[in-house]
Amino acid sequence: MQRRNFNQAGMSALGLLILATWRHAHALSLGDLTNAEASSGLKTALEKGALMAVALLGKPDGFLGNPKVRIPLPGYLEDASKLLKTFGQGRRIDELTTSINRAAEAAVPMGKDLLVSAVRGMNVNDAKNILTGGDTSVTAFFADKTRVPLGVKFLPVVNRATEKVGLANKYNEFAGKAASFGLVRKEDANIQQYVTGKTLDGLYLMIGEEEKKIRQDPVGTGSAILQKVFGALK
Repeated sequence: MQRRNFNQAGMSALGLLILATWRHAHALSLGDLTNAEASSGLKTALEKGALMAVALLGKPDGFLGNPKVRIPLPGYLEDASKLLKTFGQGRRIDELTTSINRAAEAAVPMGKDLLVSAVRGMNVNDAKNILTGGDTSVTAFFADKTRVPLGVKFLPVVNRATEKVGLANKYNEFAGKAASFGLVRKEDANIQQYVTGKTLDGLYLMIGEEEKKIRQDPVGTGSAILQKVFGALK
């Protein structure tokens, strides 16, 4: 992993932020950490969290079987699904729901390299923002660095999956008209764009969840650098 050295002043500030953020009563003192260790510890935590999230989501039922990230039909179509089922559209509704979640599961593994590159290119300001940004700071970091390029990668996969279900084209036609009257959000008027966005939201959410686990139990990761930087003596 590429490592960048913090200057002494930056190290002191970062060390204090680590201690304050995780509130370990018996945490390691600044004198126990080198500049490289502080940088490496945070990067290792984020990379490990990102790779774990990809592994969890990028498999069958990674999205469909996880209520935290399962992608529902967009807006009013989800509300109208019961009515559509009474008109014999139940099977197609179920197919579309399964299809959009399968598309997300197929797309996520394609983002691994971009996520890892974002972590390895993290600078001092990125680290400070993560440490002081609260529960959504990790999500915000990855979204800022990777949302646009990952969206470009994911969209073709989502397109191929949803094209197999005829209802997707009907949805786009109807939703496009509804959006012009303000009945549907513009970003939800195209089901492929909607699914791509929800895929990214789910990915960033799970990365944040995995990072929290590492922070809470660094010893359980089996990583010496994580234990040293984030571990507490109990």
